[in-house]
Amino acid sequence: MQNAAMLVIGAGDATGGAIARRFAREGYRVCVTRRTEEALAPLVESIQQDGGWVRAFGCDARDEDAMTALFDTIEKEVGPLAVVVFNIGANVRFSIRETTARVYRKVWEMAAFAGFLTGREAARVMVPRQKGTIIFTGATASLRGSSGFSAFAGAKFALRALAQSMARELGPQGIHVVHPIIDGAIDTDFIRDNFPAMYAKKDQDGILNPEHIADSYWMLHQQPRDAWTHELDLRPWMETF
Repeated sequence: MQNAAMLVIGAGDATGGAIARRFAREGYRVCVTRRTEEALAPLVESIQQDGGWVRAFGCDARDEDAMTALFDTIEKEVGPLAVVVFNIGANVRFSIRETTARVYRKVWEMAAFAGFLTGREAARVMVPRQKGTIIFTGATASLRGSSGFSAFAGAKFALRALAQSMARELGPQGIHVVHPIIDGAIDTDFIRDNFPAMYAKKDQDGILNPEHIADSYWMLHQQPRDAWTHELDLRPWMETF
């Protein structure tokens, strides 16, 4: 598609930003969102310095009206959306006795409900064209709930179910729905600050490089439809499973 656009919901400093930069290098008109537009300034500057096209949006992905308006604006002012990536993390750790209703609800809203709004709006604009890629970033918690991650695992299980249902519905309509499972620690500030022993494995390729995750997302988008992947897992070579 001429002047094709792609959107990253949750373009953080690590994986989301790397995905945006990867698609910008391939010539896509990249749209990126976070809660506030100001938080995207470093990413925008990085993409522009590399010669890429980028537009930032401040958007609460849990707000239905805001999400509908976001997709409408991109379609009207940027270009037809060829790729939509949902990449909101919402990773928190609390014991079950310390998990408040507010925490559980907020994590579900961020990682599951916002994913539903993203997927619905992406389908709305892609189905009439019978073409497009929708990618929902999964995690270890998408497959198993670990101690202390009841809220996060509940939300990521829900997101995986959403991706499966959408793939079955939208695949026959030409829309590639993918759920990559990032099964391991990623080189992020969150891992560095909260899991220093894990982060120390970085020099041994023991945690995931966001740029390499982004390469896999590009590969998924490029797959011919006679050999589509719905789910794959990415993990460091020393990670057990």
